[in-house]
Amino acid sequence: MPIASAVQIELTEEERGFLEGFVRRGSSSRGLAQRSEIVLEAAAGLTNTEIAERLRVSRPTVTRWRNRFAERRVDGLLDESRPGRPRTISDEQVEAVVVKTLESKPKDATHWSTRSMAAEVGLTQNAILRIWHAYGLQPHRQEKWKLSKDPLFVDKIHDVVGLYLNPPDRAVVLCVDEKSQIQALDRTAPILPMRPGTPERVTHDYKRFGTSSLYAALDVKTGQVIGALHQRHRAVEFKKFLQRIDKAVPASLDVHLILDNSSTHKTPAIQRWLTAHPRFVLHFTPTSSSWINLVERWFAELTRKLLQRSAHRSVRKLNADITTWIETWNEDPKPFTWTKNSDEILESIAARCNETNRSRH
Repeated sequence: MPIASAVQIELTEEERGFLEGFVRRGSSSRGLAQRSEIVLEAAAGLTNTEIAERLRVSRPTVTRWRNRFAERRVDGLLDESRPGRPRTISDEQVEAVVVKTLESKPKDATHWSTRSMAAEVGLTQNAILRIWHAYGLQPHRQEKWKLSKDPLFVDKIHDVVGLYLNPPDRAVVLCVDEKSQIQALDRTAPILPMRPGTPERVTHDYKRFGTSSLYAALDVKTGQVIGALHQRHRAVEFKKFLQRIDKAVPASLDVHLILDNSSTHKTPAIQRWLTAHPRFVLHFTPTSSSWINLVERWFAELTRKLLQRSAHRSVRKLNADITTWIETWNEDPKPFTWTKNSDEILESIAARCNETNRSRH
């Protein structure tokens, strides 16, 4: 009797994204992650036997989830409801936990923990955790924000966002800022490399070997970056950076610069230089609104991928590594896409202002 061939699996991009997410996400159950791996391997063309050997599961297990996915797609991998013991927590108890979490604080702390809430309402810590997870409550977390008091806030938002979404013809739009006081740091003892089961280890203290300042101009369209390193960040250095941009951008293009309100950007010397170079147009972001300057997103990449865990025993070595990193970035630049229009941003800020006003009463 011939053996039936395994069902062929072909994934859409959306399905592949879901499955890879289940495998990576720490919050996924072990079973769901394993089932997702089975389907991904099947889509790669492996046989049931090969998948079973690779994932160390039985062949019938592979066959079951392969067929379930073929019949019901991603939904077929989810656990079906099973009979079990009845609920031990009432809706009233759930409501009490949610209300107390949102509207009160413990006597001895600024926020509730699972332990303190469990003691307060007479439930287990696991029950509190499940309720908080179901309602998206995270008392241990706090996010920071700041509202700009710039009297021209609305006009500047329209101006900058307009450049992102509708850039002018025959022009380049550059997001400019300086990352000052980049420290050349080295640990007081050698870094111990990562080993199986042990992460890379470093001492908590370090030695300082000086600082450097980086001027960067991010091309909104291409993602290319023009960078310049200096010991200081005064108007003199900013003028030199403008001259560098002037040489890098073809003379046939206008240059629109998005930058903050630093005093070094507005000195008489800078104004004279701009007057002599009329193709340069400056667009200032609102005060306390660095989030709207896309080069800040690029600085975050530089920090995460290079500065955060690197070690340098001199400013010269620090500058060399930053220069090399920028060159590598420019070999395959990735522009950051701005998606929200100015009206959406202003509506979001207005909602935050209303929320702030309500919290005062």
